[in-house]
Amino acid sequence: MSKTTRATQFLHRQKVQFTVHAYEYDPNADRIGMQAAEALGEDPARVLKTLMALVDGKPVCVVVPSDREVSMKKLAAMFGGKSAQMMKPVEAERTTGYVVGGISPFGQKKPVPTAIEQEALKHDLVYLNGGQRGLQVRLNPSDLVRLLDARTAALASD
Repeated sequence: MSKTTRATQFLHRQKVQFTVHAYEYDPNADRIGMQAAEALGEDPARVLKTLMALVDGKPVCVVVPSDREVSMKKLAAMFGGKSAQMMKPVEAERTTGYVVGGISPFGQKKPVPTAIEQEALKHDLVYLNGGQRGLQVRLNPSDLVRLLDARTAALASD
């Protein structure tokens, strides 16, 4: 497995402190984010999943703890839209340039507006997909917000 991806290259170019963590990816896992947390032996609240969605038909990136689900109503409201829905896997891969299970918010083919669940900011360090299946990067969540010029709010379903 290569530990150099578009995501890690992006982080290096931005001179951000991060570490890379490989784990055994299970393509048959029911919840990929939870499987990553378990494989890393980390609290699921610190292992964030990257989701691609559409708000009024426009692509957005959503980052939430792996043990939470996104409220589409809250997501739409955050971006001033009327409706939100998850992007189809094929469309997410085309938009990001990554394969599902390996989508990182960093180094996407075309940058899109990003939303981050505010609960993620409570941790000193968080894990995110590093741009390929079985690869996570660990960094300070404030760097995540700054690098992606992300909006933060309560996005998880109640």
